Amino acid sequence: MDGEQHEPQATDGKAPAARRRWPLRRGTDRTGRRTPLRMAGVTLAVLLVTLAGVTLGVLAGGRVDTDIGPFQATLTLTPDTSGGTTVDIPPLGALLLDSHDGPTHLTVRLGALDQGRTEALIDDPASIQRASISAVEDVRSGVMRLGLRTVASAVLATLLLAALVFRNVRRTAVAGALALGVTLSTLGAAAATLRPQAIEEPRYEGLLVNAPAIVGDARRIANDYSRYAEQLQRLVGNVSQLYTTVSALPVFEPAPESTRVLHVSDMHLNPTGWQLIRTVVEQFDIDVVIDTGDITDWGSEPEASFVGSIGVLRKPYVYIRGNHDSARTAAAVARQPNAIVLNNSITTVAGLTIAGIGDPRFTPDKNTSPAGSGLTQQVADQVIGAGEQLAQTIGRSPRPVNIALVHDPASAGPLSGTCPLVLAGHTHARQVSKLPEQPGRMATQLLVEGSTGGAGLRGLEGEKPTPLSMSVLYFDRDKLLQAHDDITVGGTGEAQVNLERHVIQDPKAGEQVPVSPTPTR
Repeated sequence: MDGEQHEPQATDGKAPAARRRWPLRRGTDRTGRRTPLRMAGVTLAVLLVTLAGVTLGVLAGGRVDTDIGPFQATLTLTPDTSGGTTVDIPPLGALLLDSHDGPTHLTVRLGALDQGRTEALIDDPASIQRASISAVEDVRSGVMRLGLRTVASAVLATLLLAALVFRNVRRTAVAGALALGVTLSTLGAAAATLRPQAIEEPRYEGLLVNAPAIVGDARRIANDYSRYAEQLQRLVGNVSQLYTTVSALPVFEPAPESTRVLHVSDMHLNPTGWQLIRTVVEQFDIDVVIDTGDITDWGSEPEASFVGSIGVLRKPYVYIRGNHDSARTAAAVARQPNAIVLNNSITTVAGLTIAGIGDPRFTPDKNTSPAGSGLTQQVADQVIGAGEQLAQTIGRSPRPVNIALVHDPASAGPLSGTCPLVLAGHTHARQVSKLPEQPGRMATQLLVEGSTGGAGLRGLEGEKPTPLSMSVLYFDRDKLLQAHDDITVGGTGEAQVNLERHVIQDPKAGEQVPVSPTPTR
């Protein structure tokens, strides 16, 4: 019909085939080749996925646990443009070392001390030098394992991420190869810019800001301690000879039923103190050891393993917390099978009823050491308040208390008349006195011990090192103090041992010593 359009007919009578038109793929030209824009996009996507995979892999797998000397440590690598190393010593703070350049930062976190290796160091001070040498190899081995683990983790994370994003074998393989190259080049850059001398110029954070002032001249201290370690066996021999001589003195011979107590205080992390304590416990046939605090220096987690030597003594060990001891320290002491931790509480050991309270402060920095602290009104309120709490606890006790324990002698005032004897430490100076008497109440004697650890590293700061001191207390059948031997060992670098025996003629009246005024609110 006119006006109608007709489709062309095939000459063979079959319908003509429809013409197929395929759309062009996005990013390709009419010949099907990729355009430069698409190629750039794919390349950028591969690079981004690679960087993301490397970052995730390093964060997830760039970590190893290793032993460094007696420490259990964790080494961690993290992306960082400035490089460097942080040695983290919780809760004291950190040492910051400008050890290398490059986009990686190494963190070494020191954890707990291995008790077995620590005790080996205490038993053999000469092994400290060997441990310092092996620690270098421990660090090198740990860093090598950390590097290999980081490379493997980064490549694996990149392959997984690329497979999820691209779903293409070729692009996934390219991303994995790039990840390997990026990781190796990053670690190589760090190794190439390594500065071993950076360990000599650390920066400090946290409580460790005080470390240079506390430690003083590190080389001098190391030399002094080396000399002291060499003389340790001679020192222990002197203590044994001293006991043999003193036991033969006709002035005083402890009765067989006497109770012998070793009073120690302010160890401040000095391993030599444990060797001396073990010798005295054995030679003087000690029944009970009493520790009036500051067994550690900073109350940190690594120091907690230091108290493991308590169990070796195999004698009851009664302890109160000092101002350098944390709650973690007290918990570590309490875990020892022969230890008793008192905190405003009372116990009976070897027939002696003992009351004690921990120091109300936790102030491990240098400004609160005995040489650098003043008794402000706030501090006085704290320490006197602790004494008042313990006095109330003693007043409620159904049994008479024989000995009261406080760390700071400033806490002793409220205890006058509550018991015949108060033991304290904190000042690093031995002192024997009486507390001001309360009308109608018993006399109370105060024995302040020096530092059994020679004040730790602080004891090395002065011209003359702080001596190590402890006392053996003898109690009669009525549990009254009848005599005490004051043992003093010359400070670090000296091996002289002295013992002074004090016999109390009338145990009920107490020793004839001056009255010591105590702080008041």
